[in-house]
Amino acid sequence: MKSRILVACVGIPLILVVLFALPEAFTPALVAVLSAVGTYEALHAIGMNHPRIALYTAALAVLIPFWVYYGEDHTWALLGLMIYLVLIFAEAFASHFRVKIDRVGAGFFFALVISYCLSSVVRIGALELRTSYIFLPFVLPFVVDAAAMITGMFLGKRKMTPNLSPKKTVEGAIGGLIAGVVICILYGIAFRFITKVEVNYYFLAVYGILGGVITEMGDLAFSYIKRTRKVKDFGHIFPGHGGVLDRFDSVIFCAPLLQLLITWLPAFK
Repeated sequence: MKSRILVACVGIPLILVVLFALPEAFTPALVAVLSAVGTYEALHAIGMNHPRIALYTAALAVLIPFWVYYGEDHTWALLGLMIYLVLIFAEAFASHFRVKIDRVGAGFFFALVISYCLSSVVRIGALELRTSYIFLPFVLPFVVDAAAMITGMFLGKRKMTPNLSPKKTVEGAIGGLIAGVVICILYGIAFRFITKVEVNYYFLAVYGILGGVITEMGDLAFSYIKRTRKVKDFGHIFPGHGGVLDRFDSVIFCAPLLQLLITWLPAFK
């Protein structure tokens, strides 16, 4: 528990600095680093141990946030995809069938999903009210995760998914959802005080409940991958947390949903 708290005390201010204090170009750089490391962790978990294929796949994950940042031009996307396909299959041909196509496909899936979903942070950062929204894709899932864990520790009795994630309880999940709504409303109060923008608290409550649900689903989804591959953690970068995917799994699911909700139900005006 102490190591988890220490990592949070260091990591959260660092994310704040990147998102608020540094130029906007640092946001896709942060997402690119998280995407590359997360993709590498996923490749390691599925047993893709071909170094050059892993490098090409991680490079694809790095490029996607910058592609999003510079406008998501389809021509560049097609060019990048063609180069990736040529390199991957050239390596597959040279391997004399040692490279398994299911792992190649899984690697591409993880690179695309992890990087493209995390790039919703970049899209949110491009909005007019950037300052009001940019930290929400991180603070909401982090708080929901923490609240679910703490509520489950003290009040948890009924196992939610014992075969998938034995420590998760129904009471913990409910506590996480309540915390999601509360933190979104508090977030709105804070930014109304800081920026003087108009705030719709009903929409923020919707962010909290739907974001809480998708956050917990994201956590379970990556737990499913770990159980399928029989690994405890994806990595060991963050003491007490695991790897990038262990810490940011819920952000991968929550950020795209928040982008959609901000588009359809803008809470700040």
